[in-house]
Amino acid sequence: MESYYLDWANLLLRWVHVITAIAWIGSSFYFVFLDSSLTPPEDEDLKKQGVSGELWAVHGGGFYHPVKFAVRPPQLPKHLHWFYWESYTTWLTGFSLFTVSYLWSATTYLIDKSKMDWLPWQAITVAIFFLVIFWLLYDLICRLFGQRKNGDAIVGALVLVLVCVASWLACHWFAGRAAFLLVGAMMATTMSANVAHWIIPGQRKVIAAIKAGEPVDPIHGKRGKQRSVHNTYFTLPVLFAMLSGHYSFTYTHPQNWLVLIAMMFAGAVIRQFFVLRHGFKLGRNGNPLPYALLGVVVIAMMIVWLKPAPESNTPQSATSSVAGSPGNTVASGQISYKTLQTVLEQRCYLCHGEAVQSKGLRFDSPQMVQQNAANIYQQVVVSKLMPMSNTTHITAAERQIIAQWYLSGAGVDE
Repeated sequence: MESYYLDWANLLLRWVHVITAIAWIGSSFYFVFLDSSLTPPEDEDLKKQGVSGELWAVHGGGFYHPVKFAVRPPQLPKHLHWFYWESYTTWLTGFSLFTVSYLWSATTYLIDKSKMDWLPWQAITVAIFFLVIFWLLYDLICRLFGQRKNGDAIVGALVLVLVCVASWLACHWFAGRAAFLLVGAMMATTMSANVAHWIIPGQRKVIAAIKAGEPVDPIHGKRGKQRSVHNTYFTLPVLFAMLSGHYSFTYTHPQNWLVLIAMMFAGAVIRQFFVLRHGFKLGRNGNPLPYALLGVVVIAMMIVWLKPAPESNTPQSATSSVAGSPGNTVASGQISYKTLQTVLEQRCYLCHGEAVQSKGLRFDSPQMVQQNAANIYQQVVVSKLMPMSNTTHITAAERQIIAQWYLSGAGVDE
C-alpha cells in the first residue's frame, strides 16, 4: 500500500509541478519578448507620464497596449499583479516530488554503490547541500562581480564554471538519473531564490518608496533585472535536466557529466537566440541565428557521440555466462524460461518477488512475467531503467538474455 500511495503522490505532485512550471517559464518567455519588443512611445501624453516603451499586440480577438514606466508610474494602481507564486509553487512542488521520488527511497534511486557507498542519510544530506551551496556560491559571485565593469560577462563565466564543477561532482557521487535531476533542481532552486531574495524584495522597496513619496533607488530595478536575466538562461538547461530521466542513454553514458554540460550549454545558447530575435527585428542587435545553429550543432554532436554500438543478435555467450550450461538454450536464437528465471531471480526478485512486490509486480510468477513481457523488455533492455540504479548489478549479457527471450516469443513453458 505504501508503494500505491507514493505513486499517487508522485502523480499529483508531478501534475501540479508541470502546470506551475509552464506558468512560470511561460511568463519568463513573455516578459523577455515584451522587454525586447518595446519601442519608444509616440504619444506625447505617454511621454509626459514617464513611459519608456510601448507595444501594440493582437490576441484572442482583441488589441492590447502594454506600456513600461522606466522607474515609477505617476500613480500606483489599485490592483497590481505580482509574479511570484508561479515560482514558489513550482519550487515547492518540485522539491516535494524530489523528496517522494528520490529522497524517500534513497537506497534505490539516489545511491549508486559503484560510485559512493553512502548510507541513505549521508546521500540525502549531500543532495540537499547541493541545492543550498550552489545558491550561496552563485549569490556570492553576483554580489562580488555583478556591479563591476564587464560584470555580466564575469558572472556568466564564473557561473558556467560553477555549473560544470557541480555537474561533475553530482555525476561522480550519485546514480546517473538522480545526478541529472539534482543539477536541474540545484539551478531551479537558484532561480526561485532569485525571485524570493532579490526580485520581489526589490520591487517591494520600490513600491514602499513610491507610497512614501520618496525617490526610488534604481539599483533595485537593476539588480532585479540582472537576476531575472540569469533565470532566463537557466530555463532550458533546467528543462533538459528534468526531462533527461526518461532517456537513459544520456545519464548512463560513462561520461554522463559531459553529456549533461553539453546539453545544458546547447539549451542556454538556444535561449540566447530567443532573447535576441525580437531586438533583431527592430534593428537593435545582430542576427541571433548563429546562437541557435551553435546549439543545434552541439546537439547533433551529442547524437553522434551517444550512438550505441551495434550489438550481436547471437545470445549464446550471454546464455552460458549466466546459466552455466548450454542445455538451457531451447534452440539457436531462443532462450528458455529456465534461463530467464535465473536472471530474474538474481536481479529482479529483490523488488519483485515474494517479499516485495514493487508497483504491484511479482516476477517469480511465470504468468505475470509473460503478462508484463513487453514492459520488462522496455525497462530492462531498451531504456535500461531497471534495475533502478542497477542496484542488483545486472550485466549486459543478462540484458541480452531478456532481449532474446522476448524477441523469440516470450514463452514461459518449462
